[in-house]
Amino acid sequence: MADADKTTGLAAMAEAAKQAPGRGLPPVHLWHPAHCGDIDIVIRRDGVWLHEGSPIGRAELVRLFSTILRKDADGYVLVTPGEKLAIAVEDLPFRAVSVERRGEALVFTTDVGDQTTAGPDAPIVVETDPTTGEPAPRVRVRADLWARIARPVFYELVEAASVEDGRLTVRSGGAAFALGPVGAGVE
Repeated sequence: MADADKTTGLAAMAEAAKQAPGRGLPPVHLWHPAHCGDIDIVIRRDGVWLHEGSPIGRAELVRLFSTILRKDADGYVLVTPGEKLAIAVEDLPFRAVSVERRGEALVFTTDVGDQTTAGPDAPIVVETDPTTGEPAPRVRVRADLWARIARPVFYELVEAASVEDGRLTVRSGGAAFALGPVGAGVE
């Protein structure tokens, strides 16, 4: 790869993401470079990340890019101290693929390895399609980045729910989260 290729685009994004101190997430909220354009990355509805139409096959690379993802007023971007590139997201950027009860908390794990504990700062939100009645559950992962709760994980929540005020409800982190409208799933 030519040196010029390492300073822009996909290679630069990967290199910048590697520079995150320790094992934590990079401070993307502090980076405000000028918008450099778009990069041909799409996060499909099923959670597959595509670059130029082909799946990114290395899970480590997807994880790396997920750490420099941010949602701005104008959409989703990959951001480094020197570049800001827009990407496309068909639904939500992450999928909550498992949930574990830890004491009074529900801890979700995403398809890119993030963990988030549901609570006031990481709410569970279930919107229901008014036509089909199909639930669309999600949980906040960080900032304005959300994970679509996978169907099997949602079923686990429904199984663990209790009925409160006519709704199936789960509790986590001192907060109550309705899993649907009044009467849905209540027998």
